[in-house]
Amino acid sequence: MSYSAMAFSPAPRPSSMLLFLSLLHLLALQSSAIVPRMLFLVPQQPLVLNYHKGALLKGNYSLNLLFYGRFSPAQRSIVADFVRSLSATSVRSPSVASWWSTTFLYSPVGTTRLSLGRVFLDDAYSLGKSLAHSDLVTLAARAAPHRSSITAVLTAPEVLVDGFCVSRCGFHDSARAGRRGRARYAYLWVGNPATQCPGECAWPFAKPIYGPQTAPLVPPNGDVGVDGLIISLATLLADTVTNPYGDGYFQGPPTMPNEAVTSCTGIFGAGAFPGYPGNLLVDPTTGAYYNSLGLAGRKYLLPAMWDPKTKQCKPLV
Repeated sequence: MSYSAMAFSPAPRPSSMLLFLSLLHLLALQSSAIVPRMLFLVPQQPLVLNYHKGALLKGNYSLNLLFYGRFSPAQRSIVADFVRSLSATSVRSPSVASWWSTTFLYSPVGTTRLSLGRVFLDDAYSLGKSLAHSDLVTLAARAAPHRSSITAVLTAPEVLVDGFCVSRCGFHDSARAGRRGRARYAYLWVGNPATQCPGECAWPFAKPIYGPQTAPLVPPNGDVGVDGLIISLATLLADTVTNPYGDGYFQGPPTMPNEAVTSCTGIFGAGAFPGYPGNLLVDPTTGAYYNSLGLAGRKYLLPAMWDPKTKQCKPLV
């Protein structure tokens, strides 16, 4: 079954969770001179993500990457280094690992250690250049998934995916594996928005489609598409481990939930408001904006995550 932001099947509740980065621009468009600023004149109210008593992904997990389409070695390296940085304790703060550690606070409290699993490249477009939801499930299954793995399917800019840029920048879901289909595993999909919708899925590294037309920021890895993809990948990884099967942490209807990071859309630093990502760090050499450090000297811009202790969106800087 396929689910989108605007319509969904009346069949039983899906476990597909959609990523709506474009909501930032819709908020900015709706009375940007009045409503958003009024919200910041009074203390922020606690944001509550309810726990629906389902399983979370706790323990050790491997993250398999399947690159579909044309990704250069440099681009694949940016993504792989990000994944490796999620559980790297040797990097000084603010680090990717310290950002990820907020997921440990979700009850039942416990760590989720992610390691880089198998990496695949399908640059022959084995399923064509126009993919449906079912094709993404097929691609995820190629990584030989199991209970202790998550598979990320990443599509290149030239690949069209149903709903991409229209209603979502990616999604996460779950599927069955094993000879009898008893093993359930989580997977996600993210598209590279470099050519199709940088203003929606690579903001603040591109001018937004809606709202204040602020100048785009310089991306930390010099690649608007891949740095935007990292934001979506980070968002969906956090949402996956805290709500893998649709009965974890979220606010709103299960068909269109606000989750750990999607509930904090558009916030990257302290003082953020619609159209402004917040106070960020700036590389003095390149002028690039970032808020986290990774392995191999990498810098990334990661979104704020809901903190279950403070009931607020928690930016890294």
